[in-house]
Amino acid sequence: MAHMTSRAQNSDQPTAPPALTVGFDLDMTLIDSRPGIHACYVALAERTGTYVDADLAVTRLGPPLADELINWFPADEVPAMADLYREMYPSIAITATLAMPGAPEAIAAVRAAGGRAVVVTAKYEPNAKLHLTHLGIDADAVIGNLWAEQKAEALREEGASVYVGDHVGDVRGARTAEALAVAVATGPCDPDELRAAGADVVLGDLTEFPRWLSDYLSARA
Repeated sequence: MAHMTSRAQNSDQPTAPPALTVGFDLDMTLIDSRPGIHACYVALAERTGTYVDADLAVTRLGPPLADELINWFPADEVPAMADLYREMYPSIAITATLAMPGAPEAIAAVRAAGGRAVVVTAKYEPNAKLHLTHLGIDADAVIGNLWAEQKAEALREEGASVYVGDHVGDVRGARTAEALAVAVATGPCDPDELRAAGADVVLGDLTEFPRWLSDYLSARA
């Protein structure tokens, strides 16, 4: 009986809040990959002799590569074209890509709060890691090849309570994972679209994130 009483007493003790883990999307959230992706599509068109409107393609970044390639190649050629694109990508796109304004500071803000910053992206994982290494953005984990609701699996596994992204697909992923959906209006989706998709918070860009995170954590304490 004494043992049972002890367990009951312990169960009444306040529990510490779970450690903070914040997930981030990559393209148009942490990095401006438009110049590199544009150059890669131009090179792919030259290599294959197939027209690709690179200007149009970079206005709708977010969904998986195959979703864009299907607009330019027959369906049965898309897997091979995706492989070719990914093979060409490191030598063309990495050095042309810049960090989004506020991206390093956003990661630093999570770390300063004692948290973990993880990247969950639809991008091919090896190329996602090359981008982060090149830009000196040190994420605690990088999980690629996941889009929209698929991102929820990785967010749950990493214990993310917040997910930051620029696309309505990112909002859907956050909500599926029951994480707070923080949207940045730096990609193809405007603030109204992001709110309509269910974003809990819409920021202009990541430069606003450290202040938001501080306020969020203060309110949660």
